[in-house]
Amino acid sequence: MEVFFHEIALKKFVSQIYSDVNKRKIFNDPVYGFISIPSDLVFDLIQHPFFQRLRRIRQLGMAELVYPGALHTRFHHALGAMHLMGQALSTLRAKGHLIWEAEWEAAHIAILLHDVGHGPFSHVLEKTILNDVHHEYLSLEIMKELNRQMDGQLEMAIQMFEGSYPRQFFHQLISSQLDMDRMDYLNRDCFFTGVAEGAIGTERIIKMLDVVDDQLVVESKGILSIENFLNARRLMYWQVYLHKTSICAETMLIQAIRRARELARSGETIFAPADFGLFLQQTVTLQQFQENPRYLHSFTKIDDYDVWGCLKVWATHSDHVLSTICQQLLDRKLYKIQFSPVPFDQNQLQEIHEQLRQQGISDSWHEYFLVLGESSNAAYVSSKERILIKMKDGSVCDIADASDLPTIKALSNIVRKYYVCWMKPLTLQS
Repeated sequence: MEVFFHEIALKKFVSQIYSDVNKRKIFNDPVYGFISIPSDLVFDLIQHPFFQRLRRIRQLGMAELVYPGALHTRFHHALGAMHLMGQALSTLRAKGHLIWEAEWEAAHIAILLHDVGHGPFSHVLEKTILNDVHHEYLSLEIMKELNRQMDGQLEMAIQMFEGSYPRQFFHQLISSQLDMDRMDYLNRDCFFTGVAEGAIGTERIIKMLDVVDDQLVVESKGILSIENFLNARRLMYWQVYLHKTSICAETMLIQAIRRARELARSGETIFAPADFGLFLQQTVTLQQFQENPRYLHSFTKIDDYDVWGCLKVWATHSDHVLSTICQQLLDRKLYKIQFSPVPFDQNQLQEIHEQLRQQGISDSWHEYFLVLGESSNAAYVSSKERILIKMKDGSVCDIADASDLPTIKALSNIVRKYYVCWMKPLTLQS
């Protein structure tokens, strides 16, 4: 009997050792090289199905139709942002700022999970399959659910994510105009798209970080790097995130989902996996997510693959609007697009309506084949959380005041472009 208990104890000991070793894994990231996992809890969160789902969600939505290399995922981005968080915290510790081990782990967790609430195609479908429920609200709800599952171990991370933690600079590292999120996605998106203009000096910016009066600041030696960061962000928005072809593809995807929802709610049979089908049948609000676990459970099951699978099936649907949009999207036969600095007038739109009529497209279908929209870009909004520079005399000021470049102030201006997308010549059956 004594031998038996010794064997059990030995198995438990070996199992514990294996568990500890197994959780000290590293990822070989194409942008930063090796990324290590800072704690067992972080490992468990990465292994959780909620986080593994991010492997199946593209970081840049439909941008792969413009930049074929843009196949990276939210999973890649979350790990990269976590890596940069570790570098930033190390920098602050080296400059004499006390950061407890619990804070160290919590900050890593908060940035790791900051995008866990993204739905299929990232930002594209937030206003389509969801009722204007922003991904950050869902990230918070998912973090709360993970906290329940892990016996309250995420409490501090949630406070940092929300901004309720007393030491505010942690929240700024997670969500601000100079956070680890932005630094990673600019570097990563630049790398995978090949758009060299998006390159930023991430390592130098992080080395210049400091904290003054609980506020994240950048030493004055890093001003040039911040100027480059803001310019790169502006260029990446126009060249990648708001690229005209991406806008066209995303517009078509949104119209396909809209049409499928309309048909599903009118009683027609629409193919969809059960969890995705729930959001086609219902308009789910944030309050419903908070009150009914069913919706959060279903949301954490859907990804890009569900939508692509549906698009392939819908391309043969008897509804000609739905099938046409889906087939055109699958074949990359995208809408035309025209930009304007001012809203389009009715005469311009009427010409497009007439073109659609001449192709045999009924007026009742025009809302799917002619879509108006606007895009806006502001690289630095000083009215929100500012980027603060620590001058050599110890004073702190806004980057717009510290920089001698007049363009920094100009970057605060919101630039809007209006656009109209419409279907290229085709023939639909009435």
